[in-house]
Formats: sequence, C-alpha cells, structure tokens
Amino acid sequence: MASFTILLLSLLTITTHATTTTTSLYLSPKTLFPNYNNMLNSFKIFIYAPPPSTTPTPTLFTTPQQSHFYTSLLHSPFLTQDPNHAHLFFLPFPSSTSTRSLARHIRNIRINFPFWNRTLGADHFYLSAAGVDSSSDRNVVELKKNSVQISCFPTSSGLFIPHKDITLPPMHSFQLITPSVNDVNGANFTYLGYMKLTAGQTPSNLIEEISDHPEFIVEYEPVSKKENKKEKFKNSRFCLFVYGSDMTWMVEAMASGCVPVVITERPIQDLPLMDVVDWSEMAVFVGVNGGVKGLKRVLDGIEKSRYERLVESGVAATQHLVWNAEPQAHDAFHMVVYQLWLRRHTVRYARWVEQ
Repeated sequence: MASFTILLLSLLTITTHATTTTTSLYLSPKTLFPNYNNMLNSFKIFIYAPPPSTTPTPTLFTTPQQSHFYTSLLHSPFLTQDPNHAHLFFLPFPSSTSTRSLARHIRNIRINFPFWNRTLGADHFYLSAAGVDSSSDRNVVELKKNSVQISCFPTSSGLFIPHKDITLPPMHSFQLITPSVNDVNGANFTYLGYMKLTAGQTPSNLIEEISDHPEFIVEYEPVSKKENKKEKFKNSRFCLFVYGSDMTWMVEAMASGCVPVVITERPIQDLPLMDVVDWSEMAVFVGVNGGVKGLKRVLDGIEKSRYERLVESGVAATQHLVWNAEPQAHDAFHMVVYQLWLRRHTVRYARWVEQ
C-alpha cells in the first residue's frame, strides 16, 4: 500500500506539473481519467468458447502476462454473457494453434455467430505472444488485418500492426526502490549506465564497446547477489536495453529511478501503452551507429531538468505497467483494457473478395 501511495503522489506531481508546462507523462492528460471512468462503468466484452482441443487440459497461453490478463478478464466486471450488449469480442485460442486450425475456428465463428461479419472481425481481439503470421486463407487474413492483436513486448518483426495492435507490459516481480533526492540529483552516481544481459547472450560490437568503457558497467544474469544488482541501479543514471533482447526488467529499472535507454536500429512502434503514455517523457532512445561515443554524447547532453523529469515520469508510470495479483485501479491490466476501450468504435471494412 505504501508503494502505491508513493507512486500515486508521483503521478499527481507529474500531472500538476503538466498543467503549467507543455510536457506530460500522458498523451491526453485531460481526457484519460474521465474516459477511464466511462470504461469502468460501461465497457462490456463477450468471450467466445476456445476451439476444441485434442489434449485433455490444453494450455491456452504460454507467457505469465498473457495468462494473468486472461484470468483477470474472466473475473472482471467487463464480461457480459449477452453478446448483443458487447462492445468487443474476445477470441481465446491456444498459442500452439496451427494456421489451418485457426482458420477453421474463425470460419466456425463466422457461421455460428452474426457478429464477425458485421465488421469482418474489426470489433474482435485475441492474444498471441509472438503474433499471428500471414496466410492466404480468408479467415486468417481478416483476423490479422482487422482484429486487435494483443502480443508480448517486444514483438516479432512484421507481426505487429501499429495503431491497431497492442502489447502487454512485461511481467517481472520486484520490490520498489524509491529514489532519494540525492539519487535524482546525481550526487551518488558511480556509473553513467548499467546494462544487464542474459547468460550466453552473444555481445555485439556496441556491447563490447560499452563493456570496455569505464563509465558503464555490464553484468550477465544470474547476478550473484540480488542486492548487488539493486545497488547498481541506484548507482547508475541510466539503465541500458537493446531492443529485442530481454527487457523484462525495464519496469523495475524505472521504478528504481534508473532512466531506461533503449538502443534500437529502427523506430519502435510496439511499446506497451503507446495509446496512453508518452514514452519520450520517461525513456531515451538511441541508435547503434554512433557506437559508445555516440551513446555517451547523447546521455551527457541530457540537461538536469529533463533528467529529473524522466526519473519522475518513470516512477509515476510504474503503476500503469505493473501486474498486480489482484488488479488495481490504473494498473497494467486496466490500462490494456483501456486501450481496447479506445478501439471499440470499429471501422466496417469492405468485404473480402475471393481471388
């Protein structure tokens, strides 16, 4: 409860600050919370039965955030047993479902229910950790093109459609470390940047440059002492991530007051909660071409006022990116549902024309 209170106070600080400046943690600070309350009062979702399985106890979802979202949804007030009252329709199917079986399942939905054909699936959504691949089958094409895909961040290249699809924040248990005033002001920093890699990960040229630079520290999991890793968070201005690698601890870094730096070769369009928060207000994005000198130039060029804002926004945003055992107001579960709520007004696409 204390951690939640700290985060809420940080959230209020950022929101109040936004009323006097042009910056805000949120993309739509004036409409977010009124719309959120409307969602709580009126949003309804109908869940279809999963497709038949040949195994006695099929595993629907393979990642913890998928399973947690599904379980939370089943026990939420958003469900309706009357599909005529639903704003959106959820299609649960196991991650192991083949393209052929998926096509058959969608075809059965089309035949047995009247809702798919109204929008060709645009008011439907589904969970797929890696994303649904392309297919020539009409049913899978409509699912991929029209329905909202909820996958895990980061997504596989080419299997995510920006502005339509959604990603789930990573699930990672941690204990909140509230940054002190001295930490934010930089009085106690030992390192400019901290990077944690998984054991066996092949380092790139950039990672090798970072490892050799005295202002950065690179460690490989498992870290021998958990307290040691937390201490490195507190002693580093920035926490470094290579987009596409293990980013499950990014929320932990933000909550600790360590500003995420995402190293990427291209613009990132699948960040969690991209309809809700402005990631440029809590993270730094840099390319790979400049090497460690270019990375250091970018980080050294961040002014103190902006750095403090990045830390404050990151801590405040944590409550929206954390999965709670029992869903809490404004947490990851509710923010994912809120993004679905924003997509409830669907476009009626032209009907499929057989080639």
